Formats: sequence, C-alpha cells, structure tokens
Amino acid sequence: MEIKNKATHINLFSLKTPQMRAFHLTWFSFFLCFFAWFGIAPLMAIVRDEMGLTKEQIGNTIIASVAITIIARLFIGWLCDRIGPRLCYSALLIFGSIPVVAIGFARTYESFLLFRLCIGAIGASFVITQYHTSVMFAPNCVGTANATSAGWGNLGGGVTQIVMPLIFATFVGFGFTDFWSWRLSMVTAGAVCMLAGVAYFFFTTDYPNGNRKDLIASGELVLEPKQTGTFWLAAKDYRVWALFGVYAACFGVELTINNIAALYFKDYFGLGLKTAGLVAGLFGLMNIFARTMGGIVGDKFGHRSGLQGRVRWLFIALLVEGLALLLFSRMTLLPMAIGTMIVFSLFVQMSEGATYSVVPFISKEALGSVSGIVGAGGNMGAVLAGFLFRSESLNWTQALFILGCCVVACSFFAFLVRFSEEAETQAAAEHALALADRKRELGDKEPFLPIPDLGGITPMDLLRAFLGLALTVKGVYFIMNMKVVEELTGQIGYFDEAIAWYVVAVHAVGGLMLFIGFATRWVAALNLSVVFGAILFVHSAEGLFTDKQGLEFSIMVLFSLLLVFWKGAGKFSFDNYLKGDKSILSMIKGKG
Repeated sequence: MEIKNKATHINLFSLKTPQMRAFHLTWFSFFLCFFAWFGIAPLMAIVRDEMGLTKEQIGNTIIASVAITIIARLFIGWLCDRIGPRLCYSALLIFGSIPVVAIGFARTYESFLLFRLCIGAIGASFVITQYHTSVMFAPNCVGTANATSAGWGNLGGGVTQIVMPLIFATFVGFGFTDFWSWRLSMVTAGAVCMLAGVAYFFFTTDYPNGNRKDLIASGELVLEPKQTGTFWLAAKDYRVWALFGVYAACFGVELTINNIAALYFKDYFGLGLKTAGLVAGLFGLMNIFARTMGGIVGDKFGHRSGLQGRVRWLFIALLVEGLALLLFSRMTLLPMAIGTMIVFSLFVQMSEGATYSVVPFISKEALGSVSGIVGAGGNMGAVLAGFLFRSESLNWTQALFILGCCVVACSFFAFLVRFSEEAETQAAAEHALALADRKRELGDKEPFLPIPDLGGITPMDLLRAFLGLALTVKGVYFIMNMKVVEELTGQIGYFDEAIAWYVVAVHAVGGLMLFIGFATRWVAALNLSVVFGAILFVHSAEGLFTDKQGLEFSIMVLFSLLLVFWKGAGKFSFDNYLKGDKSILSMIKGKG
C-alpha cells in the first residue's frame, strides 16, 4: 500500500492541510483519552478511604487499568489496517467514554475494578495516533511527528494529576460531598471524550488524499494481497518483539508511575492530596517536550547514520532511563526525589519517542499491526510492574529499584533490531526525496518552531543555562512550600490554586527546558509572564531598598529573561542541534 502526498514538514500553527488537522486532532484526542484513563489515579486516596481498599486491591485496580489495553492495542492496530484510523478513533472515543462515566456509579470494590478494567480499552488510542501520523508524514519528519503527537497526548497523564484534584475541589466548592465530587469529576472527563469522537469523525481523513473507502473505490489506493494477513506478518518478525520489550521498559514504566506517583509522594513523603498530585503531575508534564526530543534526535540519528543510527539512539535513551530510575528509587529527601524524578521522566519519554522513530521502518505493509504489537508491549510492562507494587513483601522503594534493574536489562534488546542494506538504501532514498520536496515547498522558511539565528559561544549561553537551573530549583522549592505560593498569589480561592500551580509548572518544567535550550524563546516568554506578575502583584508593595529585596531580585530575573528571549539559545543548546542538520543527500553520496 503506497500512500501519496505525505507532509514533509510540520507547521504547528496551521489547520489548513489534512495532515496538520490529523496531527492536532490525534494528539488532542489521545490527550483526552489519557486524561480519562488516569483521571481516577490522583483521586485514589479519596476512593481508598471511601471504599476501604487494601494495598492488594489497589494493586489489582492498577493492573486492571492497563491489562485490557494489551488486547485492545493488538486489535486496534489490525483494525487500522482494515478500516483506517478515522473510523477507529471516532468509535473508540465514543464507546470508550461509557465506562469512564460509569465508574462514577461504582459502589463496591468489584464494580470499581470492573469499570477500571473497561476504561483501559481507551489506551488503544495511542496505536491509532501513531498510525495516523505515520501515514500523514514523510520519513524525514515522521519520527518527530510520531513523538510529538504521542508526547502531547501523554501529557494528559500529567495534567490529570493536577487538574482532577482541582475539578474535584470545584465540585466540593459547589456543595457536593467527597462521595459525589470524585464521581462527577469522572463523568465530566467521559463527556468530553465523547464530544471529541464526534469531532474526529467530521474533521479528519484517513490519508492525505482522502478517506480509505473512497480511495479504494477510485483505484488510487491499491492494497497488496499479503496485507490481508498483516497481524501475522508483523508477529513473525523478531524485531517487533524486541521493540515490544523495549516499549515495555519505557511506556510501561510511565503508565506505572502515573498510577502510583501521587500515592507514593503522599505516603512516603507526607504530602497532602493536592501537593502530591502536583508533584506527580510534573512527571507527565515533561511530555510537553521530552518525547518530542526523543523523536527529533531519532530523526537526526537517522539522517546521519541511517536506520541503525535510530536504533543506537534508542539504546542510549533507554539505558540512561534505567540508571535514572535506580537513582530515583534511593532518594529519601523530597527535593532530591523531585529532581531525580524529573531527569528520570525526561529519559522515559525520550525513549518512547525514540522507539516510534524506528517503528515506521519495520514493515510498511503491516504498519498498524506493528504499532499495535509494540504499543501493547508498554501495557504488558505496566501489568508486570503492577505485580511488584501489589506485593505485600516489597515496599514501593524496593519495587522501583527492581523496576530500574529491569529497564537497564531491557535496553540491550535494542541491539536485536537490525536492518538489511536494502532497507537502509531505500530509507535513505526516501529521506532524500522528502527533503527535496521540503526544500521546494518551503525554501528557507522553517515552520516547525521559531528557532533564532545562533552565533558562537557567548556569556549568554552561560546565563541561559544558569537561569534555567535556578528556575527549576525555585520550582522544586515552590512545590515544597505550596501554601506560601498560594498566599503570595492572593486570597481568591480556586483561581488562586490554578495560578500557583501554573507558576510551579512554568518554573520547574520550563526551567529545565531553558537549561537545555529547547524552545528557548517560548519558555522564556512563559517565565516572563510569571516574573512580571510577581513584580506587579507581589513585590511592588514591598518597594525598593527593603530588607527582603524581592523586588530588586525579580527585576534582575526579568531583565535576564528578556535578554534570553531577545538572543535565543546559544551554541550548546538543543535548539542549535536541531538547526545544524545535514542533508541526507550527502549521506547517500558518501555511500557511493
């Protein structure tokens, strides 16, 4: 099956083309699915107390939430190959919203477990997301498209940790009891998923040129005979199962942390429900950029070293993930635990992006089935990890340490993924064609991100890195003193909490992005809004030349951020790495 007119670039600020409409609707739909899938996780402390759940029962619900997704992902990948992604996604969103709403009616452990099991089916949305972007974007940017759509979708797992307690608090503020508030929160999440399913049906197409049924009828889309057995074609390829194990060690770990993080920080560090949800949310918020980075670096390695270069990057990212998880499991001080969790989260999500920068090149004839099997590996990893966290003989720090050892071991599975010389040559030729099309369409314009023109090394490089590190540390400090932050933002209730959490997220996650120089001007602008607000509403009342000197310090930070926003990233930054791309044409010529 040869698909024509794939996009050779990503224009984030456009909905004019079917490729970009599919891109934005896929990541947003996946975001909503992820939000609904793990919406109950930050409220589990309330549910546990209400239903009197034991540690073993909580472990069972964690396993149930990801177990059925294994089967659902295997099935949905096959279904994408048969009916296309548009109908698959619309049906999954609409029918998947039913158990999300229904869990609000659970009264017993058994009914709660059943609905949590059924909700897991919407996790299959990931496979459709990756399938849809894979058929819409050309080889030169497919890794970036896959990683960004999946990463921004996975962001729902972090946002739900922060937003669901706020929705819960809103219902409580309206006079509902805890009993009704968590239930109404889940009903809200399910209703939004259903509306998204309707929108997906009307605003997307299966392929760049139109819908599958119409293209087959017109003869534009010709199915190869062996495509009728796509699942078995994928299943008999040992590389698919190697990636199955790799994805179990990254996405499986992310699912596990999404399920246990809020309870872990509440029980082991004594944080309150909302603060524990905020800390847990930072893990998922790294998806704003981390998974995209994994896909972009995968594309870069592919440009310079071919398909095997993509695999090499996958091994590096997964190995560092495992080492970071081992370190996180040994942390007993809250600031150190938060810091190592952020680093650990960075490599978890980069590993996921790296995996799906490899997947589109395994088998074009069985792309949906390959995506489904590999995606199911993530849920299998989460199921196996779930048994560690339900064990009465292990505490959760021990379980995390064991999990880290498993990730390190699984990183070596990447070496089983090999490509023939013919596949390398074909991929290089497709890259060359895609880049030529891109150059013809865009000229010197770069629509993906407004990356500044960078010069040599200057003191600005050091200023940006130091400022990013300082903001990250400040964000961690704010997490440990959330009451102080809420007091500083005024006494206006719910809106106050939202502002306080925005400040923390922008400082902690945005500071890390500033430190590495990724989307530098964007995160500088976000932090400018926070610092300007601090000057205007918090420190202005103190005045100049006081003992605190908060106003003077904030003005200095504001000025530094303005400089960074003006100059952009320096030579040693991720932005600069992205801009320093070498043409695939030279790589082909080098091979003779």
